[in-house]
Amino acid sequence: MESVASTQPAHDAIERIIGISPWAEQVRRSIELVAVHQSSVLILGPSGTGKELIAQAIHSCSLRCKKAFIPVDCAVTTGTLFASHMFGHVKGSFTGATSSTLGCFRAAEAGTIFLDEIGEMELELQAKLLRVLQQRVVVPVGSHQEIPVDVRVLAATNRDLASEVQFGRFREDL
Repeated sequence: MESVASTQPAHDAIERIIGISPWAEQVRRSIELVAVHQSSVLILGPSGTGKELIAQAIHSCSLRCKKAFIPVDCAVTTGTLFASHMFGHVKGSFTGATSSTLGCFRAAEAGTIFLDEIGEMELELQAKLLRVLQQRVVVPVGSHQEIPVDVRVLAATNRDLASEVQFGRFREDL
């Protein structure tokens, strides 16, 4: 898990979104508007269009800018290892779990977690993510204890999530 410190001023983060088209200007204005709210944000767009850059700019312009920004690639890992990476685990919960870990959500406490390629996330993990979003708690792998978290969630995908919902690959309530 990698924490990206927000050391640049908010204005610099927005100016990293290059372009002079009306669309680019609208993106910069939208970043400023959504940054002041604490709600979760879904960023849509084709691969390579700067979705993570937009997420970093939202974080840098938010009240959480002095706290961690933790990017997570949802397409890389699956199953228990991904759940452990996201929600942490307790010692002995699976082979190789020689110590407890916090997980990305707890490491991002009071900051922002960026879930890149959320459309790739397995349904079982989507259910666990929904619990985090609704109840603001995580349950580490191998534990039954709910641990409160204060994290803003930004997510991105290049997929058509409405189609993914129709095909049963993405939760409608997420």
